[in-house]
Amino acid sequence: MTATLHRRDVVKALMKDPTDDLLVIAGLGQCTWDITAAGDRPQNLPLWGGMGGAAMIGLGLALAQPRKRVLVITGDGDMLMGMGSLATIAAQRPANLAIVVLDNEKFGETGNQATHPEPASAAASDRGAGTDLAAVAHGCGIADSATVTAESDVAQLAKDVRGKGGPIFRVVKVMVEALPAAMPPKDGAYLKDRFRQAVLGTP
Repeated sequence: MTATLHRRDVVKALMKDPTDDLLVIAGLGQCTWDITAAGDRPQNLPLWGGMGGAAMIGLGLALAQPRKRVLVITGDGDMLMGMGSLATIAAQRPANLAIVVLDNEKFGETGNQATHPEPASAAASDRGAGTDLAAVAHGCGIADSATVTAESDVAQLAKDVRGKGGPIFRVVKVMVEALPAAMPPKDGAYLKDRFRQAVLGTP
């Protein structure tokens, strides 16, 4: 499958209303830059180097704040590292949690080596295994799991992550792109305190 979606266009569509209180957790690397390029805001929590933890942090936040909508935006490499979280998310069934995996079939932070979702028939010597992350999530018990490949489906995706009963899991097939970094603040304590105040209304 040849990806045609641009990751930053997708993320911009998901975060198009900066005035609402959607809480966004971003996995490391490009996902952190993607949400910042869409608009840095206190309700964003970029994880910087916390690989593999995005989905579980999203779960904890969704359980602690059941009246708020939580969106996890992460990459295929990050999701592979935190695969076990999908079973726990399915067991807990948070209705306010949406997970979007931007899947370019590459480990972007370490040189664009193939990740497991890359088809096994690929010509590269480090080709993947053809792993279907949406099927894995469904197998773990997240019934509402699917893959998005078409531009025409992005608007519905944006509606789903904001309002559909969850948990929902979407793999979005995006192109491999060399994009400029859009850096959020790097101070972890500052990001934590800013996010806490945005969620709880207290310093």
